[in-house]
Amino acid sequence: MTAPSRGRPRSQELDTAIMRAALELFIEHGIAGMSIEQVAKRAGVGKPTIYRRWSGKEPLVADAIEALVSADVQWPTREEIAATSPHVFVRRNIAGAARTATDPRFRALAAQIYGSAVTHPQLMQTYWDRYILPRRTLTIAMLERAQRDGAVPEDADLDVLVDMLAGAVTYRVLQPNPPTERQMRRYLETAYRQVGLLPAT
Repeated sequence: MTAPSRGRPRSQELDTAIMRAALELFIEHGIAGMSIEQVAKRAGVGKPTIYRRWSGKEPLVADAIEALVSADVQWPTREEIAATSPHVFVRRNIAGAARTATDPRFRALAAQIYGSAVTHPQLMQTYWDRYILPRRTLTIAMLERAQRDGAVPEDADLDVLVDMLAGAVTYRVLQPNPPTERQMRRYLETAYRQVGLLPAT
């Protein structure tokens, strides 16, 4: 017989409402200009409801960002990477990645995140640990697989390749005239080919 769980079960709908409110406030005011009280008011919940789920605004915002940027991209597991060409995963997700990258909220988020890196390092650290680092690890695993397949030179520095890929995408997104979804998809295809994650045409 299973022992009853303690406390109230979390509601996905409530979590989504709280994260949506946090995301909106972060985009509007940045991490310094927002508070848990404001999030609670906009989401229509009490502050204790939020604090039962998140310890503060930094982890809340990090989760809200992850929910947005992960909606259109399905990352493979290490087991899937070991068994399948990385070209399969890139082709499967490139349309979703282009859609996310050209979402006006994503552009605003990127500007706020990087703008907060010095003044609020805890936010960047939380975002790095929860979102960037796990995906960086999987990208390196895909590059290692591409390396074994002969698509990436044996002496290539994979950390540098990941930095080049991430930097190129960020630079493109933050330009004064952001790309359309179609332009971004072509740009991503070119970038992935340059690092060996798509076959040359």
